[in-house]
Amino acid sequence: MKIAHIVSTYPPYFGGMGNVVFQTAQALGDRGHDVEVFTPGYYPKKEIRPKEVDPVRTHEPMIQEQIDYARRFTPALQYGNAAYIPQIQDELDAFDIVHLHYPFFGTANLVRKWKIRNQDKPLVITYHMDTRAGGWKGLVFKYYSHYWMPKILGSADALIASSFDFLRASNASALFETNPTRWHELPFGVDTNRFHPDDSPAELFDQWQLDETVPTVLFVGGMDPAHYFKGVPVLLHALSILQKDGLGIQAVLVGDGSLRTSFEQTAEMLGLGNMVRFVGAVDDDELPTYYQMGDLLILPSLNQSEAFGMVLLEAFASGVPVIATNLPGVRTVAERAGIIVPPNNPVALAGAIIDFFSKENNQASWRARAREVAENIYSWEHIVESLEEIYHGLV
Repeated sequence: MKIAHIVSTYPPYFGGMGNVVFQTAQALGDRGHDVEVFTPGYYPKKEIRPKEVDPVRTHEPMIQEQIDYARRFTPALQYGNAAYIPQIQDELDAFDIVHLHYPFFGTANLVRKWKIRNQDKPLVITYHMDTRAGGWKGLVFKYYSHYWMPKILGSADALIASSFDFLRASNASALFETNPTRWHELPFGVDTNRFHPDDSPAELFDQWQLDETVPTVLFVGGMDPAHYFKGVPVLLHALSILQKDGLGIQAVLVGDGSLRTSFEQTAEMLGLGNMVRFVGAVDDDELPTYYQMGDLLILPSLNQSEAFGMVLLEAFASGVPVIATNLPGVRTVAERAGIIVPPNNPVALAGAIIDFFSKENNQASWRARAREVAENIYSWEHIVESLEEIYHGLV
């Protein structure tokens, strides 16, 4: 089949939704399908001049790196991860299946309008997450979810959610209740060949001046405003509690974005300079090795903007157990080889870390269980077969 995927972010941008689409496209391509991913072009960062200089934005050159399956379009309008790319409407007619990944502000409604004009063309929509924020942005999101989201999702021939647990608690719950047969529960997958257990990478511990004999917790996630919900400050405050209690532990935080500086300042203020390393974004080929540094992955997400947690799967495949917050969808994954704690609760998180590293806990059993879950439930081979069945039911 000729399949178009439409998504707001895509590698090398560091984010879960784009990585899901990249891996989905790769798995479908490996099975002989003709796949293209429509996504906005973007700049790696925007430089804003000092106040005394005219407020003109200057940009680094747009990323030209060719990532498999990607077709990047210059948006007519763009704000953060929202982008208006009307050019795609002229492209979609050539595909057997169009698959939109929601949310995608600015372009999702264009896809809906295309579907209205092309009723014979199957449209699949994956509902990845709710959109939440404070202030005026939160009001915009609330209006959009109330008015536009039902129209957009209602235009699909098939709807996918990573778990019905998440869906029942999401902003799309009413649509699920009124038309459950249109929905499919399909978790995301992980490449169990790329992510796998291995010996502790001594060279990385040396590079970051860490002791590989000390228990190491890992965080992997974006550090830009779009990913504020990842809860990095909660993790830092939990580490501060552990330090005061005298628990010897160290932390590696993988990821980058405009919030990273403030997180680093928080770590310094809490006196965590010797035990925490912010390593920034790492190359795709290096990421599996960073997972192998970890004894435990922490996903301290704050709210339902986190609906699944791809990093949980990458950790499992690497033989790394997890601690994650008790959020719909996230808990469905994490509880298979991990510990659940309340969101936004550094004390509970610190307690769970202490329990995991206690002498009474069989860490080897946890690691074996994590890898088993990845292989038997979340490998891409299983996931893409189920996705193909959804597609074949529509064409």
